[in-house]
Amino acid sequence: MFIMKKITNKKNQAGFTLIEIAIVLVIIGLLIGGILKGKAMIQNAKVKRVVKQADEVRAAVMSFYDKYGMYPGDENSTSFPPNDSHNGNGDGQISLGEADMVFEDLMKAGFIGGNFDGDGEDSIPNHAFGDKYRVYWVNPGSGYDHFIRFENLPWDVCLEIDTKYDDGKYDSGSIRGNEDYTEANSPIGYFYMPL
Repeated sequence: MFIMKKITNKKNQAGFTLIEIAIVLVIIGLLIGGILKGKAMIQNAKVKRVVKQADEVRAAVMSFYDKYGMYPGDENSTSFPPNDSHNGNGDGQISLGEADMVFEDLMKAGFIGGNFDGDGEDSIPNHAFGDKYRVYWVNPGSGYDHFIRFENLPWDVCLEIDTKYDDGKYDSGSIRGNEDYTEANSPIGYFYMPL
């Protein structure tokens, strides 16, 4: 009886060695790590931009007040800033209705750049996370004063800023939120930083 053996050529077998698989996994891990690190860097840059926007508007409003003796938006004179088309009531408090005119007055006085007309939502700039921020006289729970109100910031951004610059609690200190800084409440509707 004649038995036939199947002859196989080991050189033609396909597959990956453990070393090749390990190298691929390391490369995938590096790519995922780079993407996550990149997202964290973008988030960190946006948080810093929100703080910088607050510093910039604070400096512009105080410079306007030093120059004209009135707050932007609240000023009730047609003689300043140049080419002003809106006036407030001059009571020393930027009301919510006057908040639309703040950035127009700052722009016309040369303290900020941009194109603000003082009429409605188009006259309010956007913060680094894409929604509006405005300046006005309000009581966020710590007494009435002028605040910069950031709208719809992510909860972790509010917590990070409040922790770094105040007490980290949404309902105490000089930096406030209108609700607790938790993921369930994200985004935080109103986040107040003092002027």
